[in-house]
Parts: sequence; structure tokens; C-alpha cells
Amino acid sequence: MSIWRTLTYLGCFLLIAGCRQNNGALDAQDWQTYKQRFIAAEGRVIDTGNGGISHSEGQGYGLLLAVEHGDRETFQNLWQWTRANLQVRNDKLFIWRKRPNVDLKDEDHNNASDGDMLIAWALWKAGQQWQQPDYRNAADAIIADIKQKLIVSWHGLSVLLPGEQGFVKDDATTINLSYWIFPALRAFAEADPDPVWQRLGDSGLTLLQQARFGRWQLPPDWLRLTAANTQEPANNKRFGYDAVRIPLYLILGGMETQTLAKFADYWSFYQGYTPAWIDLSENVIDGYGASTGMIAVKQLTLWRNGRAQAISLPALDAEQDYYSSTLLMLSKLGAR
Repeated sequence: MSIWRTLTYLGCFLLIAGCRQNNGALDAQDWQTYKQRFIAAEGRVIDTGNGGISHSEGQGYGLLLAVEHGDRETFQNLWQWTRANLQVRNDKLFIWRKRPNVDLKDEDHNNASDGDMLIAWALWKAGQQWQQPDYRNAADAIIADIKQKLIVSWHGLSVLLPGEQGFVKDDATTINLSYWIFPALRAFAEADPDPVWQRLGDSGLTLLQQARFGRWQLPPDWLRLTAANTQEPANNKRFGYDAVRIPLYLILGGMETQTLAKFADYWSFYQGYTPAWIDLSENVIDGYGASTGMIAVKQLTLWRNGRAQAISLPALDAEQDYYSSTLLMLSKLGAR
């Protein structure tokens, strides 16, 4: 079944189930806390767990959360900083990182496709929500460059490159399945009638069915697609900090609950403990446990897969870093 037909069938169910069972709805105080802790006055999102840098992913999440909370002033501030400091390539994509006190000429000008997608999606939503053609036009330009520069073919599947440079070798293409932001792909399909977005969404689901490793048959943070038509975990060979976003994006995209089953099996097994990662080659888990944000994704997944009767997500607090806080905020979007 096509991703788009699945989305149509499941959308109404999600709305009904959310209204009936959700007590993790968006909270104005959460947004105020998030802004105070992570959004600087000039409009940059600060990654407190990574040396205080800013990156396209963080700006995209900030823009998305601003739209969802109806905060036009913060959205515009974020967009102005993003455009001035990250949209500095010879196209409409964004450099992936901006460090404090480092000149733009000294930064890596490669992009990160998840950041590009998040920013374009947020702009597209803002253009619709606030009837701002400038936001829609900016989104359309980014979407066009994503299509032109970041989508390639691998053995009949449309594949999203993590960035324009450095991920395609003679023997393999390396991808990150958590960069398939399914609700963004749905928005892009509405903005641009090219069937490439449906193909990309369907390929993402296919890869998630095929790229299963270890005891729990989970997707890795990074995946190598070889020229010989095989798949293997890349880099640290873990399901962890990147791949935890996969079930989150499936839920935000309205995907059917059976796609969540493997994630729910894994998280159900450890009961009161939530691993931050598991090694997919040796099935070894970490010993210090997941962050509040990762636990929120777990709770949301178990609820949506029918393993929990209700969901209760905590308020944002000062103990959480940028990434954990963002995962918690996104989980509340999914619970809504």
C-alpha cells in the first residue's frame, strides 16, 4: 500500500484516538521553557549537548515548534537567523553547522538533508497557517533543490542522501533512515505534484522493512547500501540517538501501527529500563539509560502500538539538554 493511501486511512483514526486518550497535549509553559533555554535572542537554536553550536536540524525543529505553538514572532526571528547564517551556499539548501565565533568561510558548507527538510516543512506549514506567500515561496525553492540534489536511485529504490557530498562511494551509499521525515514528505507532495515524493516515501518504508538487524530486528542509526545490493549497519552499528526518531516520524506521519511493532517489542522487553542504544551486531545495550526525550518516544510508540492504555509525558525541565528536550516536544506533537 502506498504511503499516501496509508496516511489518508489513518489520519482520522489518529485524530479520534488523540482526542480520546491523550493527556500529553502541547503546553504553553513547555514552549516558553524551550525558548528560554535553547533559542538565543538573535534567533539561533543552541545545541547545549554539543558545545553550544547551531545547526540546520535545530533551526528546523525550532521553526516547526514555533508554527505548532502559533508563535509568529519567534518563527520570523528563527527564519531570519537561519537564512542569514545557514542559507549561504550557491543553492537554497543550508550548511549543516554554525559554530559560535567561527567565520562562515571556515565552516563546512555541506548540508544535512534532515535539516533542509525540517526547515522547508516548517516554512510550508507557516505559509499555510499564516497566509504568508513569502514562506511558501521559500519552502518551494528548498524543496526543488532537495529533489534535484539529494535523491538518488539504488537498485530501483529512491534514496535520500544525508548530504550532497561524501555519502556515495563506488562500493556503497550510506544513508540515515531517520532522515525520512514522513510528514514532511506528505507536505512536499502537496507542494509539488511530482511523484518522486511518493516514491521516496514508499522506498523509506521498504528500507525499514528490509534493514532489520540484531535480536530485535531494528534499523541502525546509519545504513550502508552496497553496490552488490546488500544492506549493513554502518558507523557504530547501533540503534540509538539517530534511529530513535524513526518511530516518532512514523507516528507524526500517521503510519499504520504495525510498522511500530519491532520498536515496541524492543522497548517492552526492558520494562522499567530504557537503553540509550543497543549494538545490533552483539546485542549489547548501554549501562546509563536513555534521556527523558528518548523515553518519551518510547512511551509514545508503546501507546500507539497498543501496548499502553494511555500516555502521560512530563513537563520540560531544566535538566534536559537540547536534543532530549526536542524529542520530548516532538513526542507531545505525536501524542496530540
